[in-house]
Amino acid sequence: MNYFRYSPRFLTTMKTYKNTDGNSGVSTYEYGKDWIRIRFKNGTTYEYRSAKIGVHHLDQMKQLADLGNGLNAYINNHPRIEKGYSARV
Repeated sequence: MNYFRYSPRFLTTMKTYKNTDGNSGVSTYEYGKDWIRIRFKNGTTYEYRSAKIGVHHLDQMKQLADLGNGLNAYINNHPRIEKGYSARV
């Protein structure tokens, strides 16, 4: 299931997080070159940008999102990411 979100610039489709372990708080995600947006099961969406959390962390988060495993744990285990979101959307 994909969720549509309106943005003034474009209509985006957030991808459903596979959640292969079945215990993640992540429900959907989308990303671009220097950002990732993650919607959690509680309905909040956070945007993370490479300028704030670093390129390495952003690339790792994108990879985990596509794998559908470990993204929520990665965020929770790295204070720079957990507290470093750029926007709450």
